[in-house]
Amino acid sequence: MKKLFVALTGLLMAGLVQAAPIDTYEFKDDASRQRGVALAAELRCPQCQNQNLHDSNSPIALDMRLQVYEMVEEGKTNEEIVTYFTDRYGDFVRYKPAFDPRTYVLWLGPVAFLLMGGAIAVMFVRRQRAQSAGEVEVTAVDKEKLAKLLNQDESAK
Repeated sequence: MKKLFVALTGLLMAGLVQAAPIDTYEFKDDASRQRGVALAAELRCPQCQNQNLHDSNSPIALDMRLQVYEMVEEGKTNEEIVTYFTDRYGDFVRYKPAFDPRTYVLWLGPVAFLLMGGAIAVMFVRRQRAQSAGEVEVTAVDKEKLAKLLNQDESAK
């Protein structure tokens, strides 16, 4: 009875396991395989948005990996393959967008914010130094208050 229970439990557990398909593309040589894997890692999955084609299991990523495989086998250059996907899915599909007028803000924005923050910090520090470097006039009233505080402190001892 115990063996039957173990066997049925094993069959039940085996039925719950989901197997993901594994891409098994046969490239003609190792250099082509490395190019295909590098391109799949460089392109973003349009459905997942935070995974590259190589890591994504979505159906569109599978189709795009197959397209990369076919284009590498056809002898297309990396630039031609990336241009094909960029034309089809937009610049979003690239993890490293090109440096062109449409992406200047993307590339130069962080530098501009860093420079503005540095300029504000320098102005703040200079203003603080100018305020602390100025001589402070002590009036007669302030001197009397100070003397009273010192006398109270001495008498408390």
